[in-house]
Amino acid sequence: MKHSRLDSPLFFERNRVFRVYEGGKLFHDFFGDEAVDGNLPEEWIASKVKALNREMRYPDEGLSKILGGDETFASLLANHPEEMTGGKGFDILVKILDSAVRLPAQTHPDQAFSRKHFASNHGKTECWVILATRPGAKLFFGFKEGVTEADLRAAVEKSEQPGDAFSGLLQEVEAKAGDVWLIPARVAHAIGAGCLILEVQEPTDFTIQPERWCDRYRLSDQEMYLGLDKEVALSCFDLGRAGSAVLDVGRKTPRSEGENNGSKKEVLISFKDTPCFAVNRYTVNTSCALRNLAVYVVTKGEGELVTTAGRKVLKKGMYFFIPFAARGATAYNKTGLELVECLPPSAK
Repeated sequence: MKHSRLDSPLFFERNRVFRVYEGGKLFHDFFGDEAVDGNLPEEWIASKVKALNREMRYPDEGLSKILGGDETFASLLANHPEEMTGGKGFDILVKILDSAVRLPAQTHPDQAFSRKHFASNHGKTECWVILATRPGAKLFFGFKEGVTEADLRAAVEKSEQPGDAFSGLLQEVEAKAGDVWLIPARVAHAIGAGCLILEVQEPTDFTIQPERWCDRYRLSDQEMYLGLDKEVALSCFDLGRAGSAVLDVGRKTPRSEGENNGSKKEVLISFKDTPCFAVNRYTVNTSCALRNLAVYVVTKGEGELVTTAGRKVLKKGMYFFIPFAARGATAYNKTGLELVECLPPSAK
């Protein structure tokens, strides 16, 4: 039986997820939340992924729920595959996160590593679109030239004591609003303090983070290595992803790609950059035709979404998914409307 809502965009309940690091203060300007830092620094958007937390606040933490009900996005994908995705699947996860502290040095598995060790077809290649920063915000990306396996192991041992054992191994770069980074699987990295980021990634929560302390929080072996043997987990780091070469791969320059109904389109991440997802940004001058099988996040301004189901006000911080069965969605500008479009591999 056809699900009555799947011919129009789906909006979601808010979905802040527990993490061991603190942040979230910058959600005030983006979502209108209280301007405080705490342990709910991530908003998971159009998520079919459960969080891998030591203690779950509730069994389905991480899964997105459809606005106005208890139905999960994951259940709609499973029960209505043709209407939701044309039977093609939906294999990305979108997040907004705000870090008040430097996150632990980490890396993520590629698909081969995940298949072997996690029985999953997905690794965790990801990208960052920096939306805003606090003063002095930094990112850490790739190893410095010459870092050896011995250096990595020494940092792991040193990190048993509180302090900064890892940032000396990683390349430090300034974080600026508007910057775009692609983080291939197995590249060492860390988000620094003070970054509000829109993150698009493969749909997993797999993180290898061998630094024992995250600010004031002491990670368990499970949180560091996800149940893997330490040596196996450390092999996920690619020591060759270092120096200027890895920075050149990671730093992306938005590329203008003409207009959409008079609106400016910028390609942030293309399927040529990675087969895992694509990300575009639209500056809506008058109107912008939206495609199906896509997640949209309103990153600036206000406008209106017009579909066969009616009209809905759009404003900064709102997000929605357009199912495969939906047609004819158009965004109209009111004041400075900007949308980021996030596409799964099935949208190629």
